[in-house]
Amino acid sequence: MLTGDLVRLRPVEPEDADTFYRWHNDEEVMRWLQAYFHTSLAAVRKRFAERQENSHERVTFSIETLEGKLIGVVALRDVHPVNARAEVDIYIGEKDHWGGGYGTDALRTVCRYGFDTMRLESIQLGVVEANERAVRSYQKVGFQVDGRYRRSFFRDGVWHDSLLMCVLRDELT
Repeated sequence: MLTGDLVRLRPVEPEDADTFYRWHNDEEVMRWLQAYFHTSLAAVRKRFAERQENSHERVTFSIETLEGKLIGVVALRDVHPVNARAEVDIYIGEKDHWGGGYGTDALRTVCRYGFDTMRLESIQLGVVEANERAVRSYQKVGFQVDGRYRRSFFRDGVWHDSLLMCVLRDELT
């Protein structure tokens, strides 16, 4: 397990499926995520039972509070070993833990793991610009805006721009 100041990161277990199912069917939790599709509990359980082990190409962690409550997920994916870069995905599914610094701590912890253990040089992510809470969280960790995808995300009848953000090894705060 990886431990931050507020969270612990551990591999995803099949037993996490029911919690993820609840999150994936909560429109408020999924509001700013690109891949938002309702799915059955049976399909989620099957996917979790068959999920591949973590590897250098992709590592996925469940985010727990230090007390052991499952509150979210974070993953380093599309790891490119030659260029020493990866993309990160993160969300906190337990809404009562929003705004408490858990996501920021989880992101910082997984980035530290990526830089120290996986020997990455840069980690990037995409975020809808209107998701201001997420953008602020990413900036606290050291992510900077590297680019913009104009009108790349459609929600509630409105087109939103997305930002490409990146943090380098020596920029992590």
